[in-house]
Amino acid sequence: MAIDIARETALKILFDINEKAAYSNISINKYLEKSNLKEIDRAFVTDLVYGTVKWLLQIDYIIEKFSSVKMKKLSPWIINILRIGIYQLLHTDKIPVSAACNTSVDLAKRYGHQSSSRFVNAVLRNVAKSTPNLPYPDMSDVAEYFSIIYSYPKWMVEKWLSIFGQEFTEELLKSNNQVPDFTIRVNTIKTTRNELVQALHKEGIKTRKWKYVEEAIILENPSSITKLKAYKNGLFQVQDESSMLVSRILEPKENEFIIDMCSAPGGKATHCAQLMNNIGTVLARDVHPHKLKLIENTAERLGINIIKTELADGCQLDENLIGKADRVLVDAPCTGFGIIRKKPDIKYSKNLNDIKEIVELQRRILSNAAKYVKVGGYLVYSTCTIQPEENIENVKAFLEENEHFKLIGFEELLPNNMKINSAKDGYIQLYPNINQTDGFFISKMIRER
Repeated sequence: MAIDIARETALKILFDINEKAAYSNISINKYLEKSNLKEIDRAFVTDLVYGTVKWLLQIDYIIEKFSSVKMKKLSPWIINILRIGIYQLLHTDKIPVSAACNTSVDLAKRYGHQSSSRFVNAVLRNVAKSTPNLPYPDMSDVAEYFSIIYSYPKWMVEKWLSIFGQEFTEELLKSNNQVPDFTIRVNTIKTTRNELVQALHKEGIKTRKWKYVEEAIILENPSSITKLKAYKNGLFQVQDESSMLVSRILEPKENEFIIDMCSAPGGKATHCAQLMNNIGTVLARDVHPHKLKLIENTAERLGINIIKTELADGCQLDENLIGKADRVLVDAPCTGFGIIRKKPDIKYSKNLNDIKEIVELQRRILSNAAKYVKVGGYLVYSTCTIQPEENIENVKAFLEENEHFKLIGFEELLPNNMKINSAKDGYIQLYPNINQTDGFFISKMIRER
């Protein structure tokens, strides 16, 4: 019996994610690094894993409807084989039903008991026959319907419905299930945009123009990025445009002292250094030692030498930094609900209590960061989430307790094709369904006295 190696690899990764609580991106990288798979198969593994995780709630709902055995009585291997099979049946266009079913049956023979292959075959064949008339919930309970149709926890859907309303929430859910653009930032310390485009084309990478930030390039066929000469030579950094806007709005200048409070993996710190023409000092802090190494490696690859890394807990006040910084960036730990497009397992890793705890953490870090800002200096607070309590509500609470700070408008720092009215009031909220970027909140404050 010949096993499809790509599908078997995806199965092992999903087992790690669902049974060992592994992070999807880390587990994918671990397995692919030690595999001899061709590029097309590596891409297939990645799609199977991310696709199955993305649609997990919907897929499990279908398994429960079509399985004669309760999921809690099935082995984790068989459950994940069914998940991969159903993902291929429902959410891929180019895989024949026979291929999705037969390869799943082969995996069941290896990873299950003798009867497992017949069971898997029966479930998948019945699902295939029932498409497109699958027994989804009706619209009598909108939250339940959206939860299954778009594969989101019901509590999350209910929360977004209460904040954004039905139409916006549905568009947000749809957008979060789409594959985002793969965006990189040109390292202008070493090259120009046109030079990088030419270098990438020579390596077989197709590109297209940025949407908002001029140092951004969208890659149409990203593949083994870290193996590219242009990457190894430090000509670019992978970064979404919404993340690039944070440093743009911070607006660091040459010879300034900048503090990045929660810096890892270093995208914003290196962007700040780039905007400073590698002149001045960027203090990049993080609470995890291994993450500081990531920042250092990235800075070295990009040819940046003004970044100083430091192990520090943002919740602990550093007396030595009080009143010293020209600008401070707090890109705070958050729920990450703005980057679900890239990390779909975020949907299942948080709950309402997590949000409350994260808000308290954010406020402690922001309070300490403010003390490091010089009079006349700037404080930027950003997150990669769309939850108001982590964003504008945090800023308002901070300003009530810190009257020597005020929000400052930054309309002139936004690209001409990005018109967001709240920018004049000192903050913006980006959404995947509106801006076609990661969901990001960015606010800017000045210390007046």
